[in-house]
Amino acid sequence: MAYADSDWYEDILDRKITMGYIFMVAGAPISWCSTKQKVVALSTCEAEYIGACLVACQPSWLSSVLMDLGMKERNEVERMLDSKSAIDLTRNHVSHGRSKHIETRYHYIRQQVAEGRIKLTHCRTNEQLADIMTKASKKERF
Repeated sequence: MAYADSDWYEDILDRKITMGYIFMVAGAPISWCSTKQKVVALSTCEAEYIGACLVACQPSWLSSVLMDLGMKERNEVERMLDSKSAIDLTRNHVSHGRSKHIETRYHYIRQQVAEGRIKLTHCRTNEQLADIMTKASKKERF
């Protein structure tokens, strides 16, 4: 299972996306990352969609590591996103005014969903483990 999150307009200087992810196995994190992207998103949906696509590229190498550890390979990796609109965008292949400008390379996630390699599941923001990778969390969260 993986949690992925992206911010939108958190950096007031350049407005570029910070995205983060955490891959979990048996309730423990085994891979995580927080990184600033080179693109500016025009909406929260686009920021989450781009972040989800970048996370979609990770399981290839991760599955080989898990197999080396003797774990059974799963055909489908579940991704937890807190953006219903980003999840909907992966299932809707129609290009319209709000999404036609998104670069083709970010549509890789659509292919992964269509082929059954990735299952996107909505989670509430307060359940989003990767949220800490994109912004400072309040003291109460800990």
